[in-house]
Amino acid sequence: MSATTLSSQTETSSSPRPPGAGSILVLGLGNDILTDDAVGLRVVDAARARLAGETRIEARTTTEMGLALLDEIADRTSLVLVDAVQTGQAPAGRISEMHPSELTGPLASAPHFLGIRETLALGEKLGLSMPRQVRIVAIEVADPYTLGTELTPAVAAAVAAAAARVVAIAQGFAESRPPVAT
Repeated sequence: MSATTLSSQTETSSSPRPPGAGSILVLGLGNDILTDDAVGLRVVDAARARLAGETRIEARTTTEMGLALLDEIADRTSLVLVDAVQTGQAPAGRISEMHPSELTGPLASAPHFLGIRETLALGEKLGLSMPRQVRIVAIEVADPYTLGTELTPAVAAAVAAAAARVVAIAQGFAESRPPVAT
């Protein structure tokens, strides 16, 4: 696997994890040069400081998708996935939280792309240890296609609230199981 994480991220997915360390993954997805598509990356960057010192929670960002996510999420007990969504049914900046089973639409709708439901299912089918607890935090975006490094104002205004929600979910996952002995 190639190390494709952003420059603010110093660890790569090939970095070894001590047993129990980082078993909860907060993973921000997006493209940092496509305006609002970067919101998942920005939210996790904002959450990272709040999660400092949480040895069981690792916050990462990636521009990868589909099969490449298997390397990131395998062998984790829990996953908080943060990404942009454009439904056209909600105002830009709306924060939604869901379980992968709530995602609608056909599995494998594109020949070379797997969504998170398909990625989790494939990992299970391959016998990989996949996260038992998964929550998706999706931020409705206005413009995920224009080249640019700034979020639109409504989406930028949602980053702090989304980061707080992500931190709460990850900490809730950490509290739902006993601490790992070191």
